[in-house]
Amino acid sequence: MSADTAVPVRAPEPHPAAPSARARRLDRVREALRRAAPALALYAAVRLTGMSVMAGWAWWIGRHPRTLLGHSWDGIWYADIARHGYGLIIPSPTTRGVVFNDLAFFPLFPGLVRAVMTVLPFTAVTAGLLVAWFSAGVAAWGIYAVGERLHGHKPATALVVLWGLLPHAIVQSMAYTEPLMTALAAWALYAAVTGRRLWAGALALLAGLSRPNAVAVAAAVCVGAALTLARDRRARTDWRVWAGAALAPLGWTSYVLWAGFRSGGGVLGYFDVQRLWGSRFDFGRDAFRFVRHLFIGRDAMAYYVTLAILGVALVALVLLFLDRPPAVLVVYALVLVVIAVGGSSYFASKPRFLLPAFPLLLPAALAMARARQRTVVVTVGALAGLSFLYGTYLLTVARMPM
Repeated sequence: MSADTAVPVRAPEPHPAAPSARARRLDRVREALRRAAPALALYAAVRLTGMSVMAGWAWWIGRHPRTLLGHSWDGIWYADIARHGYGLIIPSPTTRGVVFNDLAFFPLFPGLVRAVMTVLPFTAVTAGLLVAWFSAGVAAWGIYAVGERLHGHKPATALVVLWGLLPHAIVQSMAYTEPLMTALAAWALYAAVTGRRLWAGALALLAGLSRPNAVAVAAAVCVGAALTLARDRRARTDWRVWAGAALAPLGWTSYVLWAGFRSGGGVLGYFDVQRLWGSRFDFGRDAFRFVRHLFIGRDAMAYYVTLAILGVALVALVLLFLDRPPAVLVVYALVLVVIAVGGSSYFASKPRFLLPAFPLLLPAALAMARARQRTVVVTVGALAGLSFLYGTYLLTVARMPM
């Protein structure tokens, strides 16, 4: 064959480069966010509606919605810590022996508020609301991720909607620490359920810096690691299991010790700070006395709603246990319920303490996913009416601390 008639041979095309590990992780995150998007849209819709109802009534009675959401009760303390740091101690003007010390408040939320104030030209109140709202969105996504992992898309969506329609869900829109703790707790539990032990420990560490009852996250992660070590001999040589369990309690323990020494009370000084606030763990004796008072006397509506919520939470805990979810979820919910029921004083705040206990909603979410559409619509409508009206009542009418 001559050179003129030779068939040209094409050089082989290079194979496209395989995506990097970082690109694959980003793809997984985008896909997870895409699946969660309908649930997050529903959550945003119910919370925006709840805030709008509250804001409309607040304007009607001459109060400012931004102040109610961002600078009420504990929000005042967080804003002050974000501006000036720790150091404010105020004796109670009404109750003898009660001393309010800002060391009772954990540092992560005001620290994030301070960071936002440093980067952006916002006041502490506005920055606090932005941190809380962003945290609530991340929490809803984490709750969806846990629900989807266990039961699929429909129950996960129902779980997110139920969390957004709790009677006291208005707290999710306030400059409080519950949204931040829930966000960190949900993703820590998701990491534990999916075997990412190091991530679970790191997120539990951060959660422990957000709230006193975030010790529940560390307890859940440590129990999960212990069960893994007991069941799987190979896990005993995996340093990530040990490291995750070691990291989990560090955030909570570090702040409790630091606050104790800062207060002058030594190792257990933080609990003295809480005691002077009137808050201590008494195994439910104070709560029992207050419940007895509600039955034989009369008091504000919020206290009776609190009693109903506590009763439902105890039933939900039993149903959750019977459903046999991963142990980390049961331990997490159990510790939160024990702390809420067993703590003294601030009875009306107990539903707020239970707000991060989203696993308690799993049985109801499964029931909603299996129910007929008309039943779901009626149920969601009733829950929405209760949540929006009760949230408005808590912020604009009720006079007890939230």
